[in-house]
Amino acid sequence: MTPYQLMDAALMFGVPSFAVAAQPGTDPLAYAGPAWSPYIVGALIGLLSMATFYFSAKALGASSAYAALAGMLGRVVAPKHTDSLKYYQDHPPIVDWGLMLVAGTVVGAFLAAWQGNELTNEWLPSMWAARFGDDSLPLRLTAALMGGICMAFGARLAGGCTSGHGISGTLQLSVGSWIAVICFFIGGIVTAMLMYRV
Repeated sequence: MTPYQLMDAALMFGVPSFAVAAQPGTDPLAYAGPAWSPYIVGALIGLLSMATFYFSAKALGASSAYAALAGMLGRVVAPKHTDSLKYYQDHPPIVDWGLMLVAGTVVGAFLAAWQGNELTNEWLPSMWAARFGDDSLPLRLTAALMGGICMAFGARLAGGCTSGHGISGTLQLSVGSWIAVICFFIGGIVTAMLMYRV
């Protein structure tokens, strides 16, 4: 039995609402590929991670930056409560290298897309529109928001995000990080198959 047949069987018994036929325009293999070489970018990320360890004695990660940002907002809205939390007593919410890393990631992603002529200026990618319709922008924004909340919660619960475990942790041969990365891939594959019937 192929993986697709197993997935179809799981869909029939577990979540029949997702069992829909693939629609035109949803072929993930039709993607022409990234403008930048993933091998060069991967090597540069490895060098950045080693430099981070060398110069700051800290692991490369992004989820702590969101916690710091939440603490800054908390100090504006409810300063007494925020300052009473043990996490913020141990990790004062300040603009540090982690927060600047996240800002740089956003700027870098924009520059990479712009330089590689991959700025589409559209809210709905063709795969999403083909699967959920051209009028599904509210659904996409809701899914993105809920997905981001779940990922942030999971990253804090797991003690690291995809960059913390997937780059820094695996670089150090951490067993927990390797398990986390395997779970990231399994979760991503299952979600893609449920949503798009890949």
